[in-house]
Parts: sequence; C-alpha cells; structure tokens
Amino acid sequence: MREAPLMEHLEELRNRLIWAIVSWAVMTAVAFTFRVQILEALRRPLDAYNTTASLKAELIVLNITEPFLTAFKVAAFGGLALALPFIVYQIWAFIAPGLYPHERRLAIPFILGAGFSFALGAVFAYFVLLPFAVPFLLGFLGDVVTPQISIGMYMGQVVTFLALMGILFEMPVVSYLLAKLGMLSSRFLINNWRIAVVLLITLAALITPTVDVVNLSLVSIPLMVLYGISILLVKWAERGRPKEAEATPV
Repeated sequence: MREAPLMEHLEELRNRLIWAIVSWAVMTAVAFTFRVQILEALRRPLDAYNTTASLKAELIVLNITEPFLTAFKVAAFGGLALALPFIVYQIWAFIAPGLYPHERRLAIPFILGAGFSFALGAVFAYFVLLPFAVPFLLGFLGDVVTPQISIGMYMGQVVTFLALMGILFEMPVVSYLLAKLGMLSSRFLINNWRIAVVLLITLAALITPTVDVVNLSLVSIPLMVLYGISILLVKWAERGRPKEAEATPV
C-alpha cells in the first residue's frame, strides 16, 4: 500500500511524457509539410550574403541521405518550437498538485510567457544576429575561394543558434517563476551582477558564431538587458508574494 502513491506518480509522469512526445510528433509532421518554405527561410541569410559577394556561396549535398535528414531535423526543431507551450503545460500539470493554489495560478502566464520568450529569442537571432554573422564568417577569403557548404551542416548551425537564443531569452520568465515560488530573490541577482556579467559575456562568446567584437556585443548586450529585466520581474514577484510562499530564497 505504501508504494501506491509512488506508482501513481510514475503513471502520471508516463502519461505526461506520452502527451508531450505525441504533441512534438504531430507538430513535427505539420512542420515537415512546410519543409521547403522553412528551408528557404533559413537560407535567406546566405542569400543576402550572395547579393554582394564576388564568389557566391553554394549549399551542397554530401551524401544521398542528407536532404531527407536535413529536412527532418529542421522539421523536428520547428515541431518542438510549435509544441513547446503544450510541453511546458504537461510539465506544469505534473508538478502542480504539489503546489499552493496561488502558485498553480501561475501556469497560464508562465506557459504563454515561455512560448513568447522563446519565439522572441529565435526572431532576434534570425533578423539581427545571423545577417551580421553569416557575411562576416563567409567574408574571410571570400575573393579567393568559393564557399561550398554542406546543407546539413549549415541548417544545423542555424537551427542550433536559433534554439540557443530562444532558450536564453527564457531568463526573465524563469526568474519570475522562481521568485514566485520563493526560490530566487532580487537581492541575490543584484549582489551578484558582476559575476553575472562575466558569465553572460563568456556564454555569449561560446555561442556567438563569430569572434569579432560587433557580433559578440550583439549577443552579450541583449543578455545583460534580459538580466536587468529579470531583476525587475523578480522585484515585482516579491512585492506580491503571499506570506505562506515566502522562503529563504537564494
């Protein structure tokens, strides 16, 4: 009898995982039907480079499976982005029974905020960062050699960069949620802002596809702005935190 609660939790976890995977699969199928349009959109930074380059960059195929695998991977990323709000809901629905009623009311704002923040990060990377990064990288020896890039490698790098920026833009939403749950304080964020700046610049250097100061700044400055927004949101969360939710946050 003592194992019944554990088995119930495991059953609930299994069901939530199944729903999350099914939603991802369905959205991947939807994205796959628009694979041509998605691939064309992802290659636009390369097309923009070709408008001014003396030697045009070309996307090439290295083996017979690369076109299908590339289309499938891109569709899987698109499906994950589309299914993200539902997946986040499944995670929340699993942990919600152990939360206070006022904490459970955070579900809808958090899900909507997470989806919006991820999309905003990906859009920022696509319209602001990639138009600078692609010409900069391909500009080296651009008048000497013709860039021939594997379509799988190119799409993989672009999609990875979009996903990373989408995840990083979740910083304010996650900070607000942790503050509402009593797990994070504005005092901690303010007292450690110098460490945060160093970590954010280091992180920006790791994910920035180029090594120049301009592109590094285009990534690191927005991250610092997001950190500042996180502090403001945490302060807002602290102001409205119920007494029973207060803990000893970091």
